[in-house]
Amino acid sequence: MNSLPESELAHQPGNRAFQPGAPTPQHGRVIWILAGEASGDVIGARLMLALHAQDPTLVFAGVGGGRMEALGLHSLFPMSDLAVMGLVEVLPRVRHLRQRLLEAVQDIELRKPDLVVTIDSPGFALRLLQKIENSGFKRVHYVAPQVWAWRENRVKEFPGLWDRLLCLLPFEPEWFAQRGLEARFVGHPVLQSGVRQGNAARFRTRHNIPETAPVLILMPGSRRSEVPKLLPVFRKMLDIVRKTHPDICPVIPVAPVIAPTVRNLIRKWPVQPHIVTDIHDKHDAFAAAQCALTKSGTSTLELAMGNVPMVVTYRVNPLTAMMARRMIKVPYVAMVNLLAGREVVPEMLQENCTPEKLADMVSKLLDDPAAAKKQQMAFEEVLEKLSPAVGTPADAAAAEIMDLLDEPVSRSSKKKKISE
Repeated sequence: MNSLPESELAHQPGNRAFQPGAPTPQHGRVIWILAGEASGDVIGARLMLALHAQDPTLVFAGVGGGRMEALGLHSLFPMSDLAVMGLVEVLPRVRHLRQRLLEAVQDIELRKPDLVVTIDSPGFALRLLQKIENSGFKRVHYVAPQVWAWRENRVKEFPGLWDRLLCLLPFEPEWFAQRGLEARFVGHPVLQSGVRQGNAARFRTRHNIPETAPVLILMPGSRRSEVPKLLPVFRKMLDIVRKTHPDICPVIPVAPVIAPTVRNLIRKWPVQPHIVTDIHDKHDAFAAAQCALTKSGTSTLELAMGNVPMVVTYRVNPLTAMMARRMIKVPYVAMVNLLAGREVVPEMLQENCTPEKLADMVSKLLDDPAAAKKQQMAFEEVLEKLSPAVGTPADAAAAEIMDLLDEPVSRSSKKKKISE
């Protein structure tokens, strides 16, 4: 990718960020961008880099996390305020989320950006797009809502919400086209993650881990609502696995904002996991790992990129689980399995998310090289499907956004329905 390193972009004169609530400086076209969780922050940062490479005069405003802020974005409010998942879990936060929605709408109306980009976080992002639907702003939603997986009836609410829908998964454009909506595949950002640059020896040396000790990656999630549900189960699982693998070394890669929560939850564990917050250290950990236990989500593709055999698990509020089961329309929750069209990695969800069952699955990957190798062979098949036609995923997304940015407003504001 021909763009500036993340550490340098914030200091470039072309990257004119400005304080929330302040008048927009008239230096270049303004892109208001929203990321609501850690994965969106990573996508947003790469997108900012790619956009800056195409037009150094662009001005960025909106909501983002540490990575976007490192590039000069002054977040309107903490991104962590939006990182809530679960039908039941979100209820206590409704009033606060409504206030944040109002603040975002007001900031957009104040700044009058040339284009608004929302990244993933459909619960918040789609409400924001709906609020500004009639304001005349060009709008892009990046990371298609996974309505193909559950609550398909939401599709009827989408026409008019955006001018372009950018998809990460290759099957999504056809799925939306069959329902009269245009969508464009830009490739999956996991391909730019740098996971394969990890160094196993460097990780073991840095953390004083013996060469023969198996490394187990534990990924309990990136939201404060997820971590407390999974870490207690992970601890009990680890107690069981240690009976046959007493030298096992647990490693928990986690976003810096969640690290204090994780440290508090593991402080009484008999074996203290290594907490990894640096992205390069995380990639080194993946290179050193024998296997992983991860919650479902983007982390499964990250681990596949790192060639780490895995067990996928998840646990939510029982009421949330009951409602989700009625609405989910796909046979798998792990993205690796969905893309492969078969079970490549085991999924231990809800009532199957028990210490005993997880320990059995983890032990199998530690003890059976053939089982681990079978997963690894399937990973390459899956990852090949995620590349855009040209360039990197961020480049492809930036090209779509710049194309829309250059369109006359009257053309871009039309509802993008194929049936029309």
